[in-house]
Amino acid sequence: MEALSDAERLAWLRLARTDGVGPVTFDELVGRFGSAVVALEALPDLARRSGRAAPLRIPSPAEAEAELAAGERAGARLICAAEPDFPQALAALSPPPPLIWALGRTELLHRPSAAIVGARVASAAGQRFARGLAAELGRAGLVVVSGMARGIDGAAHEGALPTGTVAVLGGGIDDVYPPEHRALYAAVAEEGCVVSESPPGYTAQARDFPRRNRIISGLSRAVVVVEAELRSGSLITARMAAEQGREVLAVPGSPLDPRAKGTNDLIRQGAALCEAAEDVLRALETFAGFAAREAPPFRGPPHCLPEDEGRELRERLAALLSPTPVARDELVRAAGAPAPAVFAALVELDLAGRAELLPGGMVAAA
Repeated sequence: MEALSDAERLAWLRLARTDGVGPVTFDELVGRFGSAVVALEALPDLARRSGRAAPLRIPSPAEAEAELAAGERAGARLICAAEPDFPQALAALSPPPPLIWALGRTELLHRPSAAIVGARVASAAGQRFARGLAAELGRAGLVVVSGMARGIDGAAHEGALPTGTVAVLGGGIDDVYPPEHRALYAAVAEEGCVVSESPPGYTAQARDFPRRNRIISGLSRAVVVVEAELRSGSLITARMAAEQGREVLAVPGSPLDPRAKGTNDLIRQGAALCEAAEDVLRALETFAGFAAREAPPFRGPPHCLPEDEGRELRERLAALLSPTPVARDELVRAAGAPAPAVFAALVELDLAGRAELLPGGMVAAA
């Protein structure tokens, strides 16, 4: 990897902040056009071809510069996925987040890590266990990653402060939530590292937490769930970890406690049982490491179908989609069209808000 030029870095930020451009679409566009600068130039025509009802909202260079200035004022660094100091663990994801903001000791992002997550309304025993587990894992050389939430997350950060901890936020790098964690946030920013995919100054909303959870699991070699009800964001983190090839462990609990139902169910589904740090370290003995992911090769703009044929292919693909995700290769077979044309049409449907490109090569109706 080589450092991005100033122009490409600014375009990288603008493309990542464009409405309707998620990590998968971003990856496809950069691979298709060879750079974010060229992709930005092509976006208005792609949106027009897709039949998007409203104009595509692309941040101006001034808006991107303002975000860079806000991050600099906060003392944070913007790290793009194409840059050499982007965390290897995140770079191995398919696709990686296009960029992250990082505040504090960014060298921690390159050390072996384990995540500890769990219930916000956690029991005193659960918090004590998370705090002790984090301290033990830290003494064993692991950085502890969590989400700065109430309960288990906060306890995990507290336990790992002396040895190294990373807090991943759903809001901007300066969005301290919950408010009572202001002192903890300051300590992590000083002694550990705070990470966010969102712009500085942005307040987290419910839809942002799955992205945050994906980064928590993506940074980690293992994810330990301490307490979780059956409908819990911690279980989403565990599912993402399994999909990313990470180790998943769960702390068992009493069947009479609703906060143990999620963790007990994870064990029932095959997660490793965690009763002490030794269980995490044992699980990591066979961890194969992160497979290096090459940057998407420059494929060049595909041969554009005539407008009528392109419209017909998009409509055919839209009719094949449903809320149930399906692999892109299945859509290629079902549509009976060349793969490059199908992939290009899916990006245009995504930009139109009619399809959702998901990690792992899956597509669903939006």
